[in-house]
Amino acid sequence: MPLVAGVDSSTQSCKVVIRDAETGALVRQGRASHPGGTEVDPELWWQALTAALDQAGGLADVSAISVGGQQHGMLCLDSDGRLVRPALLWNDTRSAPAALDLVAELGADYWARAVGSVPLASFTVTKLRWLAEHEPANAARTAAVCLPHDWLSWRLAGAGSAGGGDLATLVTDRSDASGTGYFDGRTNSYRTDLLVRALGHPAVLPRVAGPAEPVASRDGLLIGPGAGDNAAGALGVQAGDDALVSLGTSGVACARSELQAQDPSGLVAGFSDATGAFLPLVCTLNAARVLNAAARLLGVSLAELSRLALSAAPGAGGLIVVPYLEGERTPNLPAATGAVHGLTLANSQPANLARAAIEGMLCGLADGLDALIAQGVSVPGVHLIGGAAQSEAVCRIAAAVFGVPVTVPEPGEYVADGAARQAAWVLAGTAEPPAWRTGDPAVYQAEPVAGLRQRYAEAAGKYLNR
Repeated sequence: MPLVAGVDSSTQSCKVVIRDAETGALVRQGRASHPGGTEVDPELWWQALTAALDQAGGLADVSAISVGGQQHGMLCLDSDGRLVRPALLWNDTRSAPAALDLVAELGADYWARAVGSVPLASFTVTKLRWLAEHEPANAARTAAVCLPHDWLSWRLAGAGSAGGGDLATLVTDRSDASGTGYFDGRTNSYRTDLLVRALGHPAVLPRVAGPAEPVASRDGLLIGPGAGDNAAGALGVQAGDDALVSLGTSGVACARSELQAQDPSGLVAGFSDATGAFLPLVCTLNAARVLNAAARLLGVSLAELSRLALSAAPGAGGLIVVPYLEGERTPNLPAATGAVHGLTLANSQPANLARAAIEGMLCGLADGLDALIAQGVSVPGVHLIGGAAQSEAVCRIAAAVFGVPVTVPEPGEYVADGAARQAAWVLAGTAEPPAWRTGDPAVYQAEPVAGLRQRYAEAAGKYLNR
């Protein structure tokens, strides 16, 4: 029974799962926390990984490992492979002005055609422009640029310690490279001209490995290419042709496609997936925490919020919640706030507010699915995951809002599971990743709520008309 390990090095923590390579059965697991903040010493990620591995029983009997990691970010290395400065995480927004400058210089259409995405503050390319403008000495010392999962894989292979390492042995995969802003997934090649435009000079970039290519071996342990967190999550869920909607702190809608998205509006990011295809993706800022806010307003638990929402009629009596509680990314309204529309004496009931909060959150993700469809993506159904997917009301209402069957897999560490599945793929050397049993999912179907999406669009559109 060969074993494989999958790692999820996320913003908040590091999770490790050890699974049977053939069946996917969970054998053991571990977890360790990451520090807060948007600027972090990557050595703390390595310490968390080693602690999580120790808690999971170590790697002595494990045959292969892959790392899934938070996307984007910026790790700068000098010519000896040592860190130039702390890493900037994806959610560090100091490069927002740099993103605007880069788009203004070349145009949104150009970026969409060149790399499939219009730069945002989260993308590595914008952070490199910020570095060149605000820390020119550090920019000049930067000989190589990599991403969190690249660096951790490099460390697993024996490089990247305080003594540095050989920059030529840095390796990444298509999915994570596609979030940098200087990689073209259609040709599987870097746009070094865009890197130079941002940083001011060339730099070593990690070699882009194939989806199931072993990139290193250490003490008999094969190391897979790894993946960005969204691509690893998609691999772990095994959604097939369905779109994947994740309701965590933010909301994500993505789907496997044979074509790279090219959306100059910036709504759809043209990312690559972990199998050799593409993963067009839409992200909203407001998801699970909308439910937390509604529960606080009503003075109830999340379980009671779900019960209240299901006791209200579909459409919440005409009440509409536009849940831009932290601004919004899709659409791009960073200064927006939330709003309640259509409030009357007749519908001013706790149950209607509970349902309207859930419907509003899901309508924002439904808009994201529409944006994917506009890019040629088929959405025959939705696999729903994330913390908010544990709410019965969210699952039942999602089927009515999305208008397609909604499948809710059993809860799991999907990113770590996807990384483990990739490790099993590397170990097997097969053309396709292994098909693991994923438990018994719940499937929800419902008739669409007449007029709900239109009423939501009218309410949300008032922001765009200001």
